[in-house]
Amino acid sequence: MGKEFWKSACPHDCPSGCALEVERLSSSRIGRIRGAAANDYTDGVVCAKVARYAERVHHPDRLKRPLQRIGEKGSGEFRPISWDAALDEIAGAFAKATEQYGPEAVWPYHSGGTMGVVQRYGIERLRHAFGYSRQHSTICMTPAESGWRAGVGKLTGADPREMAQSDLIVVWGGNPVSTQVNAMTHIAKARKQRQAKLAVIDVYRTPTVEAADIGLVLRPGTDGALALAMMHVLLAEGLADRDYLTQYTDFDADVEAHLADKTPDWAAQLTGLSVDEIVEFARLYGRTPKSFLRLGFGFTRSRNGASAMHAVSCLPAITGAWRYAGGGAFFINWDIWSLDLALAHGLDWVNPATRILDQSRIGPVLCGEPAALAGGPPVTAMLMQNANSANVAPDSGVVARGLSRSDLFLCVHEQFMTATARYADIVLPAAMFLEYDDIYYGFGQTHLSAGPRVLDRYEECRSNHEVVCQLGRRLGANHPSFEMTAVELLDATLRASGKGTWEDLARRGWMDCAQEFEESHFLKGFPTPDGRFHFKPDWAAIGPYHAGMVALPQHCENFERPTAAFPFRLVVPPARTFLNTTFTETSSSVAREGQPRALVNPADADRLGIVEGSLVQVGNDRGQIRVRARIEQTARTGVVIVEGNWPSNAFLDGVGVNVLIGSDAVPPNGGAAFHDTAVWVRSAQER
Repeated sequence: MGKEFWKSACPHDCPSGCALEVERLSSSRIGRIRGAAANDYTDGVVCAKVARYAERVHHPDRLKRPLQRIGEKGSGEFRPISWDAALDEIAGAFAKATEQYGPEAVWPYHSGGTMGVVQRYGIERLRHAFGYSRQHSTICMTPAESGWRAGVGKLTGADPREMAQSDLIVVWGGNPVSTQVNAMTHIAKARKQRQAKLAVIDVYRTPTVEAADIGLVLRPGTDGALALAMMHVLLAEGLADRDYLTQYTDFDADVEAHLADKTPDWAAQLTGLSVDEIVEFARLYGRTPKSFLRLGFGFTRSRNGASAMHAVSCLPAITGAWRYAGGGAFFINWDIWSLDLALAHGLDWVNPATRILDQSRIGPVLCGEPAALAGGPPVTAMLMQNANSANVAPDSGVVARGLSRSDLFLCVHEQFMTATARYADIVLPAAMFLEYDDIYYGFGQTHLSAGPRVLDRYEECRSNHEVVCQLGRRLGANHPSFEMTAVELLDATLRASGKGTWEDLARRGWMDCAQEFEESHFLKGFPTPDGRFHFKPDWAAIGPYHAGMVALPQHCENFERPTAAFPFRLVVPPARTFLNTTFTETSSSVAREGQPRALVNPADADRLGIVEGSLVQVGNDRGQIRVRARIEQTARTGVVIVEGNWPSNAFLDGVGVNVLIGSDAVPPNGGAAFHDTAVWVRSAQER
């Protein structure tokens, strides 16, 4: 008898959005997971961590039943409680907060633990139905999104499958060998079939840099300077498409004059690259019509990240690479799906007057900072789904203080006893994606994929949708969506959007929402008010923190630069087999990663007396951590890398790396500057 594979889709916060085939051994067990071969983006490929998902879904430490806190917050001391008693307590706490301070004292909070249309964002229905505080979801992509929108207008771009038709692929600020393996499949086709070149730009020698034909390792925060110098060379050496600039952009004499002194010599001093490296790369890019920029998140997780993204996005407008299949640029697709989400997300109930709290600033919000609270009442009750903010959010020391408040009621709906769950008053056991139904955006590609239920529910776990509906009913929500199953909501959403039915999508597995070539390459105009790409962006229209940003391609100097007190720059990129703090509980991922390490340049190590495997302290005014050193010629001198995101208890003192990261809002529209931190590094003693 052959193996039985069921269609599904990966729910995780990764641009690939893979269509999956799941080996179903029984109604309660799976074997291996593979990428769907018939999906021409996934192309039969899936990352190792999802391929081994049986480790996670069948993990013995999964939460099994509701729990009620009996010890101090953060102690992890709980007792079992029934679902009815747990839901009654949550509803009572929300009602009490509303009576005392008004509904804005309740803050439903979610993040990217699942990217499902219903299972992640259904919590918005609860928020809007009762007027609870809204959420500005900034922690992942807001700086990058802001920079892309500033020039292009919307989150669309060239189909990433076109990389197979390119002659030069530039991966800028991404590490797809580790974090988006499907992109490498299409890049490999171009390299094999067209002898295309792969160039990678990053701040350390990632596996993708190692795999590249050209690897450019910059100082953190200087990507915008490199892009400006490249534009200078393209204009000075006649490699700009002047006809394209006139027809499709707002490029003018002011922009050209601004770029006149952004020379390779100027950029070399900032980036650490040589003048020759900058000039040669600019010439290669300018002389290759089918040049494709695959832009990642990494270089935008800085206080100047939005301006850097905008500057880089100007490059294909300078050369006119948008004209060609296999040319142009791609960041993410977020504006191509055309789903009517009014019912699924409760959008018809939104009160524009309700305050919006910044997800990335959860620490200042919970610690009562007036600006973070937007002038409103304290947050005294929360439901948290798909989030592990105690580890993942910036300035985690402040987050811990906020979560420890005795007057804060916290319910965490989670799959494992995370650092955040340990602070909860009520912990609810959450179903995993194979145990419920949903649909997912492939925001790094063009497919909308179905993820129908494959397994029976584990123990007493319930889905996000079920919890939202059950709480809504207890609190008195009078709307039919709180009586609908996930499948009924998904079906209604697809029908309202003109995209068929849930049954059809689940049977096919996915639908391709790709735009036509002329639309995705903006040959009929860019999705901006005037139809042009904007070299001169209106930053004030993008967000409220635009002070100091000028209407030109710009290298902003607002990032945390080294000082005598804090001479190093810290970057905290994802580890290959983790995804935020997801997969940090699976044995194969932990075995591969070993333990948290600080990657230190050999020259810095010699100067500081640090040797391989020795303890180092890394710190600043926000806090400090102790971690083992790995001596590698991977980043430039003065740069230390701590790959993660390891849970706090993996560090020697139980303090995770995000204690060092600032939680101030990133210009112009908020976000977290995870890769923009000035620190000191010292040799440490064993304890």
